Amino acid sequence: MRAFFDTNILVYAIGEDQAKADLAWDRLLAGGVISVQVLNEIVSVSRRKMKRSWDQIDQTLLDIRSLDLEVVPLTLTAHDAAVIISRDHHLRIYDAMIVASAQEAGCDVLWSEDMADGHRLGALTIRNPFKISDA
Repeated sequence: MRAFFDTNILVYAIGEDQAKADLAWDRLLAGGVISVQVLNEIVSVSRRKMKRSWDQIDQTLLDIRSLDLEVVPLTLTAHDAAVIISRDHHLRIYDAMIVASAQEAGCDVLWSEDMADGHRLGALTIRNPFKISDA
């Protein structure tokens, strides 16, 4: 299984809800893919919502980069696909960009809490790691 991680999974991994953090880390430690967008969003959420210092954010980014995660770039092809996905599936453009990046990376599962668990977009299945324990 080739997995892609939405930003919210990484946010839970560094958050204060220990049960969700443990589940998020279990998935992340198994490896997978994130995009540069995910790195950008983790900085934004860490700074804006979590009120973390720049030193804390730098450490978080180092911790993420130490995992067995492939980081894929944002591409114009993924952007074009995201516009179509956003329109056809009524997703916000940033969520659609996550989906398009996961598809472009050849992933078959997208771990996300923000999208409908079990929803399929082509060969990609969205899974919520906090709703299931055996995926």
